[in-house]
Amino acid sequence: MKILVCISNVPDTTSKINFTNEDKLFDSNGVQFVINPNDEFGLTRAIWFQEKNQASVTVVTVGDNTCDPILRKCLAIGADKAVRINANPSDGYSVAKELSTICAKDNYDLIICGRESIDYNGGMVPGMLAQMLNTPFVTNCISLDIEQNKAFAKREIDGGVEKVSCMLPIVIGAQKGLVEESDLIIPNMRGIMQARQKPLEVLEPCNAKSKSEINKFQKPESKKGVKLVDPENLDELISLLHGEANVI
Repeated sequence: MKILVCISNVPDTTSKINFTNEDKLFDSNGVQFVINPNDEFGLTRAIWFQEKNQASVTVVTVGDNTCDPILRKCLAIGADKAVRINANPSDGYSVAKELSTICAKDNYDLIICGRESIDYNGGMVPGMLAQMLNTPFVTNCISLDIEQNKAFAKREIDGGVEKVSCMLPIVIGAQKGLVEESDLIIPNMRGIMQARQKPLEVLEPCNAKSKSEINKFQKPESKKGVKLVDPENLDELISLLHGEANVI
């Protein structure tokens, strides 16, 4: 079984975020980048398939050479090969289009993406990729098993869990539940040393045109001070909720 895991290079949530060029560009100076958590859940599940089903695991990302450390970490976790498409991930469509060119070259049985990245939270790439490949798609996936050439999955829906099955190939939108945080693999020294010997291939992009553009970034407003009201003074509480908070 051949598995492709799509990886996003995202800022650590503890990093301080700033913008430049009149708030039109993201300032990456001083920002620590990590593997997108939803992608890492998917990668961990792929490594389990590697161990159980003797699957081959390839990781791929769209970005410049600043993404290489993230790909090397994926190799240290256990992936067999890494591919970087040397392009600027300008929007979800262009990323999906670039990824589709890789999928067209190799017949992958299972393509795992995170259901969304934690930077833009667009949740567009896996669905568009599945459409481009004309492949079944299961997002919000919290369980996945493969028996011969058939996939059995569970996904979160409003009010419950849905069970689905289909023949391979399939695109998965992974999230927490596919594996748990305690299951994530921390690279050991042996894995780090082996990662240096594994192939990291850099491919030129197909130059897919973006379908959208960013006009401006805006930070959330700073939290305002808290007003404390005596529990006996209900009139003042009602007045504040009505006049200042505008919730009643």
